[in-house]
Amino acid sequence: MPENILFAFGLTLMAGLATGIGSILAFFTSRTNTRFLSLALGFSAGVMIYVSMIEIFVKAQDALTGSLGDRLGNWITVGGFFGGMVLIALIDKFIPKQSNPHELKKVEDMNNQNVSQDPALLKMGLFTALAIGIHNFPEGIATFTSALQDPALGVAIAVAIAIHNIPEGIAVSVPVYFATGDKKKAFKLSFLSGLSEPVGAIVAFLFLMPFLNDIMFGVIFAAVAGIMVFISLDELLPAAKKYDEAHMSIYGLIGGMAVMAISLLLFI
Repeated sequence: MPENILFAFGLTLMAGLATGIGSILAFFTSRTNTRFLSLALGFSAGVMIYVSMIEIFVKAQDALTGSLGDRLGNWITVGGFFGGMVLIALIDKFIPKQSNPHELKKVEDMNNQNVSQDPALLKMGLFTALAIGIHNFPEGIATFTSALQDPALGVAIAVAIAIHNIPEGIAVSVPVYFATGDKKKAFKLSFLSGLSEPVGAIVAFLFLMPFLNDIMFGVIFAAVAGIMVFISLDELLPAAKKYDEAHMSIYGLIGGMAVMAISLLLFI
């Protein structure tokens, strides 16, 4: 168990700090590879949707029906699934639109604007970092609990979340850099915004693990499935379509589902 806990923490940390990759891309590349980004975001959505509906939801259902019986277990599974959606929707609702991590930025934005000491721009960057931190907190719980239950499943979820954190890192870096002209500060804030995911893992470890029985596990997993489906439909696919070229987002989506399906079959 200690090895599994360390592995789960490591995966969650890796997924969260991928925001730093977005910051690096903003500073050291001259243009956004929109074709690749559309494919990657679509791939991430495909992994999340497939694994949520085919694997995580089913595991939650098995745990809850096994403990509570078919009727009550199924009702609680569905309630947990939509409860997860409501949770992440409420988090999004209270994030100001201008600071919402779903508002995309491109690397080209670095070259199209001049650096200025604009307090409003700096405030926007800080709020974006905070918004991403709040938004990613439940993702940390999802990655950690999934990796504890099934390491292979945890890896798949961590990779999908890491991919979708890359454009969020760009969203923090761009306004902070414009406001300060300080690449180190922009990178640091972008990097730190991802730390909420390992914080989510720590919260799960401290407050959920002591009560982790089949019922608690089932409810958490049902909510995780709902959270990831909502993120995929509300964030990843719309973002992938904004960057889209020649249906790359849909090819990525199908590819993500196929890779996830094959990987799950290999571990049966």
